[in-house]
Amino acid sequence: MIDLIKEPSGLWIVTLNRPGKANSLTLAMLTELAEIAEAAQDARAFIITGQGKVFSAGADLDEARAGLATSDIWERLSSAIAALPGLSIAALNGTLAGGAMGMALACDLRIAVPEAKFFYPVMKLGFLPQPSDPARMAALIGPARSKLILMGGQKIIADQALAFGLVDRLVSRDDLLSEARAIAADTLAAKPEIATGIKALCSNS
Repeated sequence: MIDLIKEPSGLWIVTLNRPGKANSLTLAMLTELAEIAEAAQDARAFIITGQGKVFSAGADLDEARAGLATSDIWERLSSAIAALPGLSIAALNGTLAGGAMGMALACDLRIAVPEAKFFYPVMKLGFLPQPSDPARMAALIGPARSKLILMGGQKIIADQALAFGLVDRLVSRDDLLSEARAIAADTLAAKPEIATGIKALCSNS
């Protein structure tokens, strides 16, 4: 349910492939994603996307009830993505919900289809978000808008997400992956130390 393509250029493309279940994530899927991200230290660029019309609905409902919603596997995954030395891009093929938002927040860039919606209903569900998610969200969109999503439980449409800075560009579904590839092209063509150096300078600014 997780597809991985490693291209000779150094581009890794990870695809959530459980469209019949809105790409909801099981423990096995999250563990595989974390292992892929941890192994991707030599990836020059890293794209994560999904099959179907939803990027991910978050935790699989049955496994969420059994404790997955508060597992530390989510933090392990987002931390591994955030630590990647290459350029990471979330190519959001549709709605992004719940704990799945962590992996997108951990990426360097987020592009999305215009139909996407964004929500993280932890207040309604009665548990805290993963530790790094609020800080990463606030760094992108500010504390008040983060509270609007996390405490107010608001569902944000794509145009709002773009205006807030939660996503960086809206792209048609047919062009989503090609746009992600185009954004990664200069990084893939550069010397690795230049790309990682620029990333470090941006992170330290």
